[in-house]
Amino acid sequence: MAEFDDGKDAQALRTIGEVSEALGIKPHVLRYWEQQFSLLSPLKRSGGRRYYRAHDIALVEEINRLVNEEGYTLKGAQGVLRSRARSGVDRRQGERRTDERRRDETPDQADAAEAGSSGEAGTDRQGAGPILPVDKDETIARLKAIRERLAAAIEG
Repeated sequence: MAEFDDGKDAQALRTIGEVSEALGIKPHVLRYWEQQFSLLSPLKRSGGRRYYRAHDIALVEEINRLVNEEGYTLKGAQGVLRSRARSGVDRRQGERRTDERRRDETPDQADAAEAGSSGEAGTDRQGAGPILPVDKDETIARLKAIRERLAAAIEG
C-alpha cells in the first residue's frame, strides 16, 4: 500500500495530487486510467475535484503493477481486473475476497462459494462444473496427468 506522509488516517480521502506524488504516477495518467478502467472511479465533488478512497488507491497500485511491472497492455490489465472482480478471487492469494461480494449473490451463495474456494471441491455459481481445489501441488499433479493423457492420445 502507498505510504502517505501527511498525518491523515490510512482510510482518508486523497486528492489526485497526493496519490500521484505517493505512487510516482503523473496525474494525467491517473485521469486516463479512470477512463480506461471502469472499476477505477474516485469520488468527484463540485468542480470535478477527485478524491481517491483507499480501495481506489489499491486499484491504482494494482493497475500500475500489471502494466508497468508485469508488462500487460491496458486491455490485458482490464481483462485481469474484470476476471478478478467477476470471480471474487484474488489469484495471488488463492482465496475468495470476503469483503467484496458480488451484488447479485445472496449471503448463502457467498458462503457456499467461500466453502468451495477453501480447498474443497465444489461447483461454480452457475452449476456448470467443478471448481478446482486451490492446493497448488494437487493442481500441478492434475495438469501433469492431463499432459500424459494428451501425449498418449497424440502417439496412439
